Amino acid sequence: MDKIIFATGNEHKMIEIRAILSDLGVEILSQKEAGIKADVIEDGMTFEENAMIKATEIAKIAHEMPEYAHAVVLADDSGLEIDYLGGEPGIYSARYMGEDTSYRIKNANLIGRLDGVPKEERTARFVCAIAAVIPGDEPEEFVVRGIIEGYIGWEEKGTNGFGYDPIFYVEEYGCSTAELDSVTKNQISHRGNALRMMKERLDGIL
Repeated sequence: MDKIIFATGNEHKMIEIRAILSDLGVEILSQKEAGIKADVIEDGMTFEENAMIKATEIAKIAHEMPEYAHAVVLADDSGLEIDYLGGEPGIYSARYMGEDTSYRIKNANLIGRLDGVPKEERTARFVCAIAAVIPGDEPEEFVVRGIIEGYIGWEEKGTNGFGYDPIFYVEEYGCSTAELDSVTKNQISHRGNALRMMKERLDGIL
């Protein structure tokens, strides 16, 4: 097991993934870099289910390829949960208002739906579930979950982020996650938290 394939083509994610997992001492490839083409239908009802669906489907393909027969396959599903909106957009975060809709429009819509709602009721969290498929005589599968708590602000702020980062504020830092520097963001982000949990699990396997 000298390779990790992460089931994503998102370069923003891969920067964070490599920053945290790099000292595992194995090559880390995105699904795209591994040359795996697959559109996995994520029809689970939770972040964990969707992450595992993606990981197992990509692993089936990867483990049929000689160069990746022994690769660990990871996949994540993440999103934003806003308490006042009953947990929306949740597992539909990427598809909220349509996958081709810009996040500037999505963010403006969410802020609009919270118009007049006081700060104490604007609580929200980013959630990231990462699933792993470990090859072997007895293949192993498991999922970890990372979260970061915060609240939805009244306007977009910051450029060091993507997606919902500009409207998600962290009380401790008094700013949005898009205003945090990359080092701080990796230390506290939902994906960073999940990746560190995954790293701990993989450390005893690889």
